[in-house]
Amino acid sequence: MAFSIQHLSQNGFDIIELADDDGARVQVIPSLGALLHGFIIPRAKGPLNVIDSYGSMDDYNGRIQDSFKSAKLSPFACRIKDAVYQWNGVERKIQKSPIHGLLYDQAFTLILEEAGSQDAVIDLEYHYNGWDPGYPFPYTCNVRYRLLAENTLEISTSVLNHHTETIPVMDGWHPYFTTGGSVDELELQFWSKEMVEFDEKLIPTGKVLPYTTFTKAKKLEGVQLDNSFLLDFTQPSPLCTLHDPREQVTIEFHPSTAYPVLQVYTPPHRRSIAIENLTGAPNAFNNGLGLVKLAPGESLQFSTTLRVRG
Repeated sequence: MAFSIQHLSQNGFDIIELADDDGARVQVIPSLGALLHGFIIPRAKGPLNVIDSYGSMDDYNGRIQDSFKSAKLSPFACRIKDAVYQWNGVERKIQKSPIHGLLYDQAFTLILEEAGSQDAVIDLEYHYNGWDPGYPFPYTCNVRYRLLAENTLEISTSVLNHHTETIPVMDGWHPYFTTGGSVDELELQFWSKEMVEFDEKLIPTGKVLPYTTFTKAKKLEGVQLDNSFLLDFTQPSPLCTLHDPREQVTIEFHPSTAYPVLQVYTPPHRRSIAIENLTGAPNAFNNGLGLVKLAPGESLQFSTTLRVRG
C-alpha cells in the first residue's frame, strides 16, 4: 500500500490531506487549531466523511464558538465554572471563553510530514507563551495525525511544560461524527460502570454514579446526552462503538489509558453526535477529576485511535 500527503485549498480552507491508495483520506486544517476537518472512507456507493465538518470559512466563523466541532481542547476541555480556578494559592480567571480551552482557533505550524508504504504522518505544533492572564503558563502543544491501513487514524497530543513550576493540564478532542443521517438511527455502545454527576449547569458535583446503560448497544432514538463517563479499561478495545445498521458503518474508538473520560453529546439538530476523549471531567481545574499536573520540563502524551468499518 502507498500513502501520500497533499496541500489543498477548498471553500476558503487551507487543508492538509493524508491519503492511502485504497481511497481513505484525512483532512486537517492547521490554521484553525489543528482541526480535524474530514475522515473520509471509500465505499461502493461513494465516499463517506464521518466527521461533521464546516462547509466554508463563513460557516466556521459563525459556529466555532457555538459547537467547537472537531476542535483541539487545550490546556483545558469542557467548562471551568465561572472561568475561575485556584492554582498554587492564586486565583486565576480565564479571559478567553471558559469553554474548551485556548487553542481551538490558534494557528498551528506544520513541523513534519512523511508518507510511505506504512502510513502518512503530519506533526503540528503551537507554542503557547502565556498570553491569557488566567493561564500564564507557557507550554508547547504538539498534535500528530497518522493515517494507517484499514481506515485507521491515530491522533496523538504531546504537551511540554516550559514554566518554572508545575502547571495544570486537561486535554481532549471535540469531534462530531455522522454517517449521513439522523442520530436517531445510530446505535451506541461503550464500556463504563460510572457516570460523573452534573448539577443543573452541567458542572460536576464531585460525585460519580453507577451507570451501565450503554454496555450493550443501544439505539439513540429519543436519547439525549451531555455527560461524562468513566471508561472501563478492563474491557477489550474498542471501548466505544457507534454503529449505523442501515449504512452498515461502524466507528470504533480505541483511547489509551491517558484518556479515561468519554464525553458524549447529542446536539438538538441530531444530525451528528460528539464523542470526545478527555483526560478529565469538566471543571477539572477546580474539582481535580482527572486533572494532569505537569512538572517543569515534563512532557506527556495522550493518544486515541479511530477505525471505521463499512
